[in-house]
Amino acid sequence: MRLSHLAMAGALALAFAQPASAQEKLLIGSTSASSSHYGYFVSVAKLVNEKAEGLEASVVETGATLDNLRRIERGQVDFGLVTTNVAQHAHAGTNEFDGRPMKLGLLWVYTGAPQNVIVRADAEVGSLAELKDVRFNPGIKGSATESTTEAVFEALGLSADYVRGSTTDVVDMIKDNRVAGYVKSGAGDKLDGSTLDIATFTPIKVLGLTDEQKAVLAEKMPDVSIVDVPAGAADGVPAYSTWSFGVGAAAGPALSEEAAYKIVKAVMEDKEAQGAALASVKGVDLAQLTLQYATIPLHPGAARWYREQGIEIPARLQPTAN
Repeated sequence: MRLSHLAMAGALALAFAQPASAQEKLLIGSTSASSSHYGYFVSVAKLVNEKAEGLEASVVETGATLDNLRRIERGQVDFGLVTTNVAQHAHAGTNEFDGRPMKLGLLWVYTGAPQNVIVRADAEVGSLAELKDVRFNPGIKGSATESTTEAVFEALGLSADYVRGSTTDVVDMIKDNRVAGYVKSGAGDKLDGSTLDIATFTPIKVLGLTDEQKAVLAEKMPDVSIVDVPAGAADGVPAYSTWSFGVGAAAGPALSEEAAYKIVKAVMEDKEAQGAALASVKGVDLAQLTLQYATIPLHPGAARWYREQGIEIPARLQPTAN
């Protein structure tokens, strides 16, 4: 009888222990711990742990997009931070992924990085085409902005007298009128802090894309998004259109539809945690931002959440068969 009671006690102990061990553990690839984007993914992990039943997430410090994609491919992380332009290269098997396309699905986009073409207001430049032979910085040396600007200009048949340098150097050169302008990532729909610094004493203007240029980029450069920035990016700046890429989260086919659905649901329904972790996310409609910036198909779990909300998914973003 005593053995029977012991056996029953052991069985009960095992039963109570079972839910914890049944949790599906997930690793999230992020970026450097010094980045505000790392803090963002810490908030995502907290949401998953609190709102996604059966899932337990933790964040891994990584080398950001390329590193995360490699880790996803090797099964070392379950999902992670990606920029939409590099994700498109991975999905299509181009650039760094030449001939080796990845099976990849987008979960969501949480912030955009419009590439703003800023010039001094007194420069005799009224359009992108008029930058020919003008001293101009295409983006900070070695940055995604620099390489993307050069690709965009090539696709549009544009040119400029490129001047290279760090943000500090280029800002000083624009203030001193040694350089007419530069391309700088925006902070959501607002101009970057370095641009606002220039504008304090040096009037500026933003050069936008024409409708014809937008059509050309849509055809030739599927790795970038074309965005319409509303008036108010800074005081006195009217609405304009430019190229951009987004920052979001993506996963491979190893992340199940059910797990992806729970993660996306927790993220999309949150109204506070993500905005507290990253200011540019506060008050943003993540679903619409994702549709605006997405360059690859949605993960089946993400698509399921969209359909439940009655949101139409464009054909180019429909999940592909794994």
